[in-house]
This record gives sequence, structure tokens and C-alpha cells, in this order.
Amino acid sequence: METRHLHRLLQGAAECDSAVESLILILEAAVELVSIPGNDFCWSYWADEFEAKAELQALIHSLKAGTLPERLNVAVLFAPTGPLQELGMSSGWAETYLKVAGKFDEVETLLW
Repeated sequence: METRHLHRLLQGAAECDSAVESLILILEAAVELVSIPGNDFCWSYWADEFEAKAELQALIHSLKAGTLPERLNVAVLFAPTGPLQELGMSSGWAETYLKVAGKFDEVETLLW
């Protein structure tokens, strides 16, 4: 499985021209995380990888089309006990989730 967006984000090589581009990178990293084989979706509100990816990719598509989604629609994904944290905790990548969520927190204040 390829995690180039995640590595780029976490290694600080994510020099983006705008906060929107940074958010796209964060969401692309989240897509990579939800795509990890063997993820346990039992505590997440997503039924499976495909449902999670569909929601994240719809947000990415919206951003690339020039439309900023409602803050709550994105923030809920990274919130404590939100679907990404629950998935990360039950799947063994909770620390990685916290790093990605921290990046989201930084971008969130710039966008909304």
C-alpha cells in the first residue's frame, strides 16, 4: 500500500501554496490511512473502507473544484472520538492519527 501523501505530510515536506492545498493533502493522507489492510471499522461510523474513502474523496473533489465544504463536515472527521480517531485506535495507528489531526487543527484555523 502506498502512503506517499501521509509521509509527505508527516515529514514536513508538505510545503503547499495555500491552506486549501494543505487540507487536500491531509485528506489524501486520511484516505491512505483508511485504506490500510486489516483496519477495524467496528467503532467508526463508517461500515468499511469503501464508505470511508467515498466520504473523504468527496471532500477532496469539492476542494479541488473550488468549493470549501462546511467546517463541521470536515472537523467531525478529526474530532476526538470521531471516525478517524476511532478507526485509528481500533486499528493500531492512533499515534499517526494524532499527528494528522494536529495538521488538520493548524489548517482549520486558517480556513474557517
